[in-house]
Amino acid sequence: MGQLFALNDDLAFPDIDYALEEPNGLLAVGGDLSTNRLIAAYKHGIFPWYQDNQPILWWSPNPRCVIDPSTFKASKTLAKKIARGEFDIGIDQNFTNVIAACSQRDQNEATWITRDMQDAYIKLYEKGVAHSIECYKDGELVGGLYGLCIGSLFFGESMFHRVTDASKVAFAQLMRLMRMQGSPMVDCQLSNPHLLSLGAIEIPRARFKTILRQHINDSPIDWQQLANA
Repeated sequence: MGQLFALNDDLAFPDIDYALEEPNGLLAVGGDLSTNRLIAAYKHGIFPWYQDNQPILWWSPNPRCVIDPSTFKASKTLAKKIARGEFDIGIDQNFTNVIAACSQRDQNEATWITRDMQDAYIKLYEKGVAHSIECYKDGELVGGLYGLCIGSLFFGESMFHRVTDASKVAFAQLMRLMRMQGSPMVDCQLSNPHLLSLGAIEIPRARFKTILRQHINDSPIDWQQLANA
């Protein structure tokens, strides 16, 4: 049976095995979005997810949606689009605008990428922990994604597109870069039809914890080098 924890000034998190079954993965409430707390959370397989009218909620769902970059294969249509070079790709060139674009939702849909969340992840970007991959068309930002990279693992947060398939091209670029670095896993957090169509799978929490434990302290990936790959 799960247990909901209240966080205090201590940066320690409870073991993710304590997360509630319903709602799936809710583990803790409170705390803050400081850089050190966020890094500690991701190192333990935990991420914040809440809306403006809620306290900070911390989650670690079971099963976990992930993708192994070595198994990713773009669809024929997407592969042709990449081969034609329909988009120019950027890495860490426009993080602030990527996360702002990801925060935009339909009028009737609340966003979890609040202003406080954006500010917190921009600080992670400035620390070299959060990264973005962008797609440009005629010099305009038309798609992209962002997330955190700790050890050899990438923790995806969100993606957006303003032109068809732009986010998929950014995702394919992420897979290529992580495969080049020997990354065993990109964390997608919660599954949805879009992620599953890109090759993501669901794995049990125990398997996720094992991968996390084995690779979270790997030598950090050099993203400046990736930008030139």
